[in-house]
Amino acid sequence: MRKKENSKPAEVGVGLRPVHFPRLLERPRTPVRWFEAISENYMDSRGRPLEVLTKIRADFPVALHGVSLSIGGVEGPRPGYLKSLKALIDRVQPFLVTDHLCFTGAHKKNIHDLLPLPYTKEAVRTVVSNVSKVQDVLGRTIGLENVSSYLTYKDSEMREEQFLVEIARKSGCKILLDVNNVYVSATNHGFKAEEYLDAIPNELIAQLHLGGYSDMGTFLFDTHSRAPTDPVWELYRRMIRRIPNVPVLIEWDEAVPDWAGLENEAKKAIRIAREDYAVA
Repeated sequence: MRKKENSKPAEVGVGLRPVHFPRLLERPRTPVRWFEAISENYMDSRGRPLEVLTKIRADFPVALHGVSLSIGGVEGPRPGYLKSLKALIDRVQPFLVTDHLCFTGAHKKNIHDLLPLPYTKEAVRTVVSNVSKVQDVLGRTIGLENVSSYLTYKDSEMREEQFLVEIARKSGCKILLDVNNVYVSATNHGFKAEEYLDAIPNELIAQLHLGGYSDMGTFLFDTHSRAPTDPVWELYRRMIRRIPNVPVLIEWDEAVPDWAGLENEAKKAIRIAREDYAVA
């Protein structure tokens, strides 16, 4: 496989977490090239988190990643939420804005969970309509992430990867492809993660996520509480060979390690990307 002209190895980022604020404010030298901030933690805020994010943004590119857009809800995203998100975007100027392909509540209530959608043509129409409204308000293309799931709907009319691709093509949005989530869902539902990944066209992928899960015995639970496992690293290798210059994120939300521990996982992702780039 030839390297594409003007391509370069993937740039790896990490999630911005408060436990690392003191270290990051010392402006340490690091191979980490960008940070992802959870949008809701900084919206409608004038406190220290926003101050730290602003300082980080002065030195690094930043992506905003939301958990409450509810792009799959029949009521559509809440106008007040979009207004607050737009204000944060205007302030931070992120290189990418993403959320999850799911719904997070109904009747104007947010239950703070990422609920899976049925993979139906009707759901495609709902999401595409909502994406159009969101992108019009924000004035930019957004990315949607595949979520981990623990149940399926009997009314589904297509596979998850087909659903994801159809929405991206019809709405013009991009895909935040979470490799860990694919592995979790594949294990839980008995499909092949490799086939899922191979079905996602390169040009639709805006970013990759890598994270860790917990093995509950009868199913895998997406906890983001540990380093990526060996099977997830192998799937990452599969993807990075296809798209060597896609931004990659190490995502860690629970039992967050110290900065050195998180940075080590980023270094591993960088090393794999460089190794596969060198032999491509």
